[in-house]
Amino acid sequence: MGFLQIEGLGKAHFHEYGEGQKPMLAFHGYGMTGKQFHVLNQSILKDYHVYGFDHFFHGESKLDNWTEAQILAGMPKAIVREYVEEWFKQYGRQRFSVMAYSIGANLALILIENYADLIDEIILMAPDGLAVYKGFDILTNKGWGKYLFNKVTKSKWLAPTLLKNLRKVGFIDDSLYQIAYSEMDTEQKRLDVYYTLNLIKLLTPDVVSVAHLINKHKIKCRLIFGKHDQLFPKSAAMPFINLLADAKVHEVPFGHWLVTPALDEYLVNLVP
Repeated sequence: MGFLQIEGLGKAHFHEYGEGQKPMLAFHGYGMTGKQFHVLNQSILKDYHVYGFDHFFHGESKLDNWTEAQILAGMPKAIVREYVEEWFKQYGRQRFSVMAYSIGANLALILIENYADLIDEIILMAPDGLAVYKGFDILTNKGWGKYLFNKVTKSKWLAPTLLKNLRKVGFIDDSLYQIAYSEMDTEQKRLDVYYTLNLIKLLTPDVVSVAHLINKHKIKCRLIFGKHDQLFPKSAAMPFINLLADAKVHEVPFGHWLVTPALDEYLVNLVP
């Protein structure tokens, strides 16, 4: 494990694991850490040495004296490039691969915009960033949504009440309800959600450009979706998938909670 000191941002903490020699930068989903992918030891980790980064407000990554106003304004998209530049300073400029799950996919896709000529493979699981997720957009960019998000964060009872009503009307299913509730049941957890989603709200990949770069540089591309995922389903990503010349797309019999030993077992027979 180690840290990257990213100027203007803070210390990005990373975990190292995997039996392979090929370097892979990895970005986890909400509520996890950079160790999230350690369960994929049979299907992916035998080939790669993973550098798994903790998101800010997760694990040991720490912002450098950012004010709440700065956090709510969002992290500039251009700063994502500094993750790789600082990593190069420690390990040398070299080819690498990228893996991400859920909200971590935004960073992975932005790295393709900047380093497509150096990337060998990209693996995305239940990825955010391939289409606009209206729920996050409302909460972080629309006036009434930002007001509601702030009130829910500061209230002890609004969050569980809102989640129960969203489940009742079918906006979220039981699995998403359980995931969301587990991340909103304390004041600190609610603040972490609030700050995380606002911090990353500017990290919007240009998916048309990304698809073009994947095709141009013949980057190996694996996309994995949960068949029962209501958050980031395969159907929402189809416009992006249709732009790709040679992607391997898997729809597995799971929901959004995808990075598990069960996925590892499933992928063993799919990965050449």
